[in-house]
Amino acid sequence: MSTFGSKRIVVGAHYGLRDWLAQRITAVLMALFTVVLLAQFLMPGELGYDRWAGIFAQQWMKALTFVVILSLAYHAWVGVRDIWMDYVKSVAVRLALQVFTLVWLVACAGWAIQVLWRL
Repeated sequence: MSTFGSKRIVVGAHYGLRDWLAQRITAVLMALFTVVLLAQFLMPGELGYDRWAGIFAQQWMKALTFVVILSLAYHAWVGVRDIWMDYVKSVAVRLALQVFTLVWLVACAGWAIQVLWRL
């Protein structure tokens, strides 16, 4: 038996890949949404409430915006959760921050979806 080296069992290496991939996929979705929104924004005509309401009144745009809201919330959750896990050493404080972050992101996503469906 060896008396040197690490006895750490390496498991779960794929979890980092899943989070990394989720960050990239949600970022691409948000970038595509930005391009679609810019294309709508650059169309000729006066930019006002009626035009914005018209853009988001279309069912495909509501569906796309809904997906982007969820993507943004998940993207933020993965990023902030990783920050808390990397820099907050106290388990109790880290758990409290993670719960607060999760509640805050769900509330913001819920509010954004409520605003979207009012248009």
